[in-house]
Amino acid sequence: NFISFFSLGTGSSILSALQDLFWLSKSKVEKQLQIISVLQWVLTFLIMGVACTLILMYILCTDCWAIAALYLAWLVFDWNTPKKGGRRSQWVRNWAIWRYFRDYFPIRLVKTHNLLTTRNYIFGYHPHGIMGLGAFCNFSTEATGVSQKFPGIRPYLATLAGNFRMPILRDYLMSGGICPVNRDSIDYILSKNGSGNAIIIVVGGAAESLNCTPGKNSVTLKHRKGFVKLALRHGADLVPVYSFGENEVYKQVIFEEGSWGRWVQKKFQKHIGFAPCIFHGRGLFSSNTWGLLPYSKPITTVVGEPITIPKIDNPSQKEVDFYHSIYVDSLIKLFDKYKSKFGLPETEVLEVN
Repeated sequence: NFISFFSLGTGSSILSALQDLFWLSKSKVEKQLQIISVLQWVLTFLIMGVACTLILMYILCTDCWAIAALYLAWLVFDWNTPKKGGRRSQWVRNWAIWRYFRDYFPIRLVKTHNLLTTRNYIFGYHPHGIMGLGAFCNFSTEATGVSQKFPGIRPYLATLAGNFRMPILRDYLMSGGICPVNRDSIDYILSKNGSGNAIIIVVGGAAESLNCTPGKNSVTLKHRKGFVKLALRHGADLVPVYSFGENEVYKQVIFEEGSWGRWVQKKFQKHIGFAPCIFHGRGLFSSNTWGLLPYSKPITTVVGEPITIPKIDNPSQKEVDFYHSIYVDSLIKLFDKYKSKFGLPETEVLEVN
């Protein structure tokens, strides 16, 4: 009886406790992997380009100079590849690390309409946020299933052309299907790369990043019409995309217009292409401390209905303004339709600057 009691009572309790301990450990390991996956991308975003350049210069001054020289020779030969669609790798896009990256927040991609593979597209992504984390996860990896949701569509996330002058970083970015946000690159993808291409442009750019802060839904769009002109020149359909939660993952010091801080930011934006922001997230070991890790807030990216755009080789300003107004209206309608589903009150209004 004692043995039976031990087997059915204490034994089962010990087994249950061990199972609880096992699942607790697994949960902790997964959380740490999520943190590591996000940390590596933040460091890539902030310092990888400069770090790789300095390392390459250092290697040139050592006995291993031949390795650096060979890479530089390859760089010269491969210099124009980013302008010609890049060199994407499905293997890199499917890395398990991106699934941990997705689950940290979590990030979700919502499809509202089908996209025809016989057309090309320009996605306008809003808002920029500090690092465009939703744009990267959804369109430069397969973590949220973009290829399954939009079969036959090849997404190209467009970012600063200066990133593709940085050794190693340029190859890493291209492997995810990231391309320079310049006319040469966009023209090539939309005219010499067949159909079924979707270029994702973060329309607000650096200017928009200066105003992103938790609780604020505003976009820099009123005078951003270059992407509409490109769409008209190539007959590429415009697709509004809004990422709910993109502004929630970092807190930023906002400098008022006319202040010295805003003056410095605008000078950087004008001459270098990006605006330095003073921001913080959570610490590496605790969510109650400040650090570079973003806060784990949900980001939900909603891809709206495509707007059919005619092909006009030399669109007039009136034609550009007309389709730009249609795009702005479509973005506002998309925001209003889904805002309450993703945590915003019905009274929330999208601010278009």
